[in-house]
Amino acid sequence: MSTKALYIRHRAQPGKREKVKQIWEKYARAYIESADGQIAYIYGFDDTDPNAIVAYQLFTGEAATDDFVKQPWFKAYEAETAALLVGPSEFRTITPQWIKGSTA
Repeated sequence: MSTKALYIRHRAQPGKREKVKQIWEKYARAYIESADGQIAYIYGFDDTDPNAIVAYQLFTGEAATDDFVKQPWFKAYEAETAALLVGPSEFRTITPQWIKGSTA
């Protein structure tokens, strides 16, 4: 199996992190729960920065990463969250070399 991972770090405006999470839940959560191409997805608050959100995604391959941003709701999600973020989010793609319990 060929796997890909994606690390995203968002910085919300002060006091807006929970609102960003609510928008993520509104648009993305149901899709993620049923997406076959996503092996794992972790959405969390950075413990060292009260305004930061980190999402880590593990996909079955590059096609699955592309599928996420092609969803019909994705542009609305980006538009709603953009007004709550201090700037562009940090995106890093990762090619796993080892994954516990898997053959990356």
